[in-house]
Amino acid sequence: MSKQSKRREALIYHAKPTPGKIKVVPTKKYATQRDLSLAYSPGVAEPCLEIEKDKALAYKYTTKGNLVAVISNGTAVLGLGNIGPEASKPVMEGKGLLFKIFADIDVFDIEVDTENVEEFIQTVKMIAPTFGGINLEDIKAPEAFEIECRLKDELDIPVMHDDQHGTAIISAAALLNALELSEKKIDKVKIVVSGAGAAAISCTRLYQSFGAKAENIVMLDSKGVIRKDRDNLTSQKAEFATSRKIDTLDEAMKDADVFIGLSTSDIVNPAMLKSMAKNPIVFAMANPDPEIPYKLAIDTRNDIIMATGRSDHPNQVNNVLGFPFIFRGALDVRATKINEEMKKAAVIALANITKEAVPEEVNLAYNEKRLTFSKEYIIPKPFDPRLIAVVPPAVAKAAMDSGVAKEPITDWEKYEDELLERMGSDNKIVRLLLNRAKTNPKRVVFAEADQLRVLKAAQIVHDEGIAKPILLGRKDTIEKLKKEIDFDADVPIIDPKADEEESRKNKYAEVYWKQRKRRGITRIAAQKLMRERNYYAAMMVNEGDADALISGYSRSYPTVVKPMMELIGMAKGASRIAATNLLMTDKGPLFLSDTAINVNPDSEDITNITRMTAKVVKMFGLEPVIAMISYSNFGSSTNISASKIRESVAHLHENFPELIVDGELQTDFALNKEMRQETFPFSKLSDKKVNTLIFPNLDSANITYKLLKELNKADSIGPIMMGMRKPVHILQLDASVDEIVNMTAVAVVDAQEKEKRNL
Repeated sequence: MSKQSKRREALIYHAKPTPGKIKVVPTKKYATQRDLSLAYSPGVAEPCLEIEKDKALAYKYTTKGNLVAVISNGTAVLGLGNIGPEASKPVMEGKGLLFKIFADIDVFDIEVDTENVEEFIQTVKMIAPTFGGINLEDIKAPEAFEIECRLKDELDIPVMHDDQHGTAIISAAALLNALELSEKKIDKVKIVVSGAGAAAISCTRLYQSFGAKAENIVMLDSKGVIRKDRDNLTSQKAEFATSRKIDTLDEAMKDADVFIGLSTSDIVNPAMLKSMAKNPIVFAMANPDPEIPYKLAIDTRNDIIMATGRSDHPNQVNNVLGFPFIFRGALDVRATKINEEMKKAAVIALANITKEAVPEEVNLAYNEKRLTFSKEYIIPKPFDPRLIAVVPPAVAKAAMDSGVAKEPITDWEKYEDELLERMGSDNKIVRLLLNRAKTNPKRVVFAEADQLRVLKAAQIVHDEGIAKPILLGRKDTIEKLKKEIDFDADVPIIDPKADEEESRKNKYAEVYWKQRKRRGITRIAAQKLMRERNYYAAMMVNEGDADALISGYSRSYPTVVKPMMELIGMAKGASRIAATNLLMTDKGPLFLSDTAINVNPDSEDITNITRMTAKVVKMFGLEPVIAMISYSNFGSSTNISASKIRESVAHLHENFPELIVDGELQTDFALNKEMRQETFPFSKLSDKKVNTLIFPNLDSANITYKLLKELNKADSIGPIMMGMRKPVHILQLDASVDEIVNMTAVAVVDAQEKEKRNL
C-alpha cells in the first residue's frame, strides 16, 4: 500500500462511520418515563444527597470507580513532538480504547491547552472529583516529572504518567528474566542507558529499586555521556551522572552487561555489541526503528538476549502489558495512589507469568508449538489471556499491603472470576486469529476479485501479511479497481475466460474430466466449466496452485457449494459437510452450528456436526463447552426434534466423554449459567460458560445467528466450512470487508492446520 493510501485509510478509519474511537453509552434502562425520572429529576436527588453526606458514596452511585481520565497537553506526542492539545486527541482516544478492550476501564480523554506546569496541575486537580484515576500522557520532560509528583501528592486517587512508568514496568520484568537466564545479578551488572527523557529516568529508577547500583550505571543524552562535571544538568539527569571519564556510547558499551535504548535508531553498531560482556542483554526500544536492527544484533552475538518495541520480533516491550491492568487493580481496591510497591508487584507478576505454561491459544496465535521461558520469551505476549487475572490482583494486594487501599478485597477467587468476566466483550479472538495467520501466510484465491469489497479485503490481507492473494475475475475491471483504491502491489491476476489461460484451463479440465467422466461429464463440458471462476478456483486449490479459496460474496450459497463438493469433496474420515458461525457477543465468543448446510440432520449427523465444531473451536485456541439446543429441557418433550438431540447427547457422552457437552437445553438455560446451576445442577454444563451451540436443524441455527448478528451488531466470522478436504470457505452474500478479511484469516489458519496434518 502506498504512503498516500495508508494516510487515506488512517483518516477514513478515524472519521467514519462515526468520528473518533470512543463514545459514552447508557448503563441503565431509559425506555419509560419512570426510568427517566429515576435517571434524572426527581430520582437523581437521592444519590446526590447521599454523596453530599459521604463523598465516598460517589463510588457506589456513579461511574467514578471505573472511570479514568487520560490527560495530555500534547507536548510530547508519540514520535510527533509538541503538536498541541487538539492534535493529541486521536492518541488519547486510542489510549482510552486500549483501557477498555484490555481491562474494561471507561475513559474520558481530556486535552489541556496549556504548557504552564502550575496551570496544568490546577486544571487536573479541579476536575479530579469526576474520576477514579488519572493517566497522564505525552507530556514533555522535565515538566512531566513535576506534574506527576505534585498530582500524586495532592490528589487521593491513582495518578500515573504512563510514558514514564509503563515502559519501566514492562522492561523491568524483562530485565529480571533476562538476568536470570544469563545467570547475572542485578546489583553486579553494568548498565548503559541511551536516552535521558521521562521513560529512561523512570526505567533506571525502577531498576535501582530492584537492586541496580548507581555506580554501575552510565546514562547518555544527545550530547553524550552524562558526567558529574557537565554544566546545566537538570536534577533528573544529575541523579544519574557518572564520575567515569568517558564521553561516548562506544566507550560506555565496553564490558557492559546491559544496554537500555530509549533514544533513536541505528546508534549502536556491531563493534559496540562485540565489546560488551558475555551474554549481553540489549533492549533496543526506540520506535519504530530500534537502536540496532534485531537481525543485525542476533547475527553479531549468538549469546545476546534482545528485546525491542516492535511486534514483529520476540520480546516486545509493549506498554499495553502494564497500564490497563495496573489501573484495574488500583481502581478495584480504591487505591489512593499508584506507589512503588504496586509498580514492583506488577513487574514481578509479569516476570512470573513468563515462566509458567503458556495457554494454547497464545501458542496458536504466534504459531509456536510451545512457548517456554527462554531468550526469545522473557516477557508475556500482549494477547495472553492470563494478564487480566494475574496482574490486577498482584497490584491490588500490593496496594492493600502498603496501606493505600480503601476497599480491600476479601474473596480473591471471586475477584479473579469477575476480572475474567469483564473481558467477555473483547474481540481478542479476532486479533489472535489474524496474528496466527500472519505467522505463516498462505496463497488464497479470491474468486470474485472484480468486486470492490473483495478487492479491498485482498488489499488488506496483502498489506497486513495475512495472506498472499490471487485475484480471479475480469482483468481489466480488477486493474481499474486497483487504481481506484491505490492497491499497487504486484499480485497475480487471473481471468479464467481469457485466452492466455487456455493451457492451464485445459490441464484443469482434463483432470476434472477424468474424475467425473463416469458421472455424466464430457471433456467438452469440463472445458466449459473451467471458464467459471468457482470451478477454476477449486481446481487451483486441488492442484496445489493455491492453498485456500474464498468465494460467495456475490452468489448464493448453494451455487458456490456445489462445485466445491464436486471438485474438492470431504476430508478423509468425514461423513458430513457442515458450517459453523462465530459471533463476538457481550458474553464472549459464541459458535453456532450448523448454520448453512444441513437442513434437517438426524441424530448421527448432529453428533458428527458437534465433533467437527469442537475441532474448529479448538483451532481458535478455546476449550469447547457445548450446549445442544432444543425447545425442551432434558426430556421434557418426546417430539422427534428434541429426541434426536437427546440421542446425540447420549452417544457423545458414551463415546466421547472428554467433550464438555450436554442437552437438550433451551437457549436461555444454555446461555445463563446461574439458571442452569439452580435448575439443572446435575448437568455437565452447570458451572461452565457455554461457548458453542448446536441446533437441531438449519432453520433454527440460521435464524438465531442472523437475529443475534443484527440485533447486537456483533462482529462475526463465518460460515466456516467443516469437513472439506481442502481449505475452502464461502462468504455470506454481500459480506463486509472486515468479514472477508476475517474469513481469509480462517482460510489461512485452516491451511496451516491441514499442512501440519498432511491432509
